[in-house]
Amino acid sequence: MDSQVIRDKTVLVTGGAGFIGSHLVAALEPRNEVRVLDNFSSGDRSHLPEAVTVVEGDIHDPIALQQAARGVDIIFHHAAMVSVSQSVDAPRRSNETNLDASLLVLEQARQEDARVVVASSAAVYGHPSELPVPETASTDPTSPYGVQKLALDQYTRLYEDLYDLPTVALRYFNAYGPRQQGPYSGVISTFLEQARADEPITVEGDGEQTRDFVHVSDLVRANLQAATTDNVGEAYNIGTGTRTSIRELAELIRDATDSASSIVHQESRPGDIRHSGADISRAKRTLGFEPRVSLECGIQSLVEGTRLSPTGEDTDVVFEPASEERPYS
Repeated sequence: MDSQVIRDKTVLVTGGAGFIGSHLVAALEPRNEVRVLDNFSSGDRSHLPEAVTVVEGDIHDPIALQQAARGVDIIFHHAAMVSVSQSVDAPRRSNETNLDASLLVLEQARQEDARVVVASSAAVYGHPSELPVPETASTDPTSPYGVQKLALDQYTRLYEDLYDLPTVALRYFNAYGPRQQGPYSGVISTFLEQARADEPITVEGDGEQTRDFVHVSDLVRANLQAATTDNVGEAYNIGTGTRTSIRELAELIRDATDSASSIVHQESRPGDIRHSGADISRAKRTLGFEPRVSLECGIQSLVEGTRLSPTGEDTDVVFEPASEERPYS
């Protein structure tokens, strides 16, 4: 089963002007009526196609949410406070966005009888008890953000069980790609900025810690598959199944940018997870998900300023149109 294109639907993307949300909107817009609910605290309106209906507001606001969700068939929920450190500094405020407001989204979806695909996180696992990490691994989050994502993940699946609402939770591992910016944009964006300026690339700790870096185009395809699967009420790991050390990542970026940067080490962050990597066998088996963008290819596309299609080929658009000979249901 290949990735599914959604056609002739009314779709809402919360946080649709943000990093992942805006790429998802771009993939959906040509064939659907797409709405975006965003307060633009971090999202960028310029990332949205003109044909998209924008409701500027907060998911805490029931009126804005009702306006955006009225009559929709599918809700992709990406609005969140994504900073782990902010969740530690302000757990109540983080909870209001990541959990309380998200429950409003689930309730609105129940009123509209709309399918819901929720952005969950590998943060639900905390320090993994096994590698690669399956969905059945123990969940012991190390931050308020992880606790909130775990609770939302469980609520999302419970809504399918209690209310027969078709829901899917996608547990993203380390996402990267175009439009990832700001102080919490991720290590790849930070390393690229340092390498382009020929500044030292700063690696926390010994650099032997590992992560599973997944390109945004693969995340978008997973969302499309989750929105069409019959296997609802489940959580799925979305990564590549490949772990890369942070030191290796720094070297890849330095080589790709032909930078003169040195690689320097600084103190590791307290409580930092040592290793993380996704077991994606459930997503492969049940959703038909296959990651298509290698880390080398993804970094090169960022360096060259190109974007990637679902097949991982260079293109000047986020997604190449699907062939009319292969219509999607």
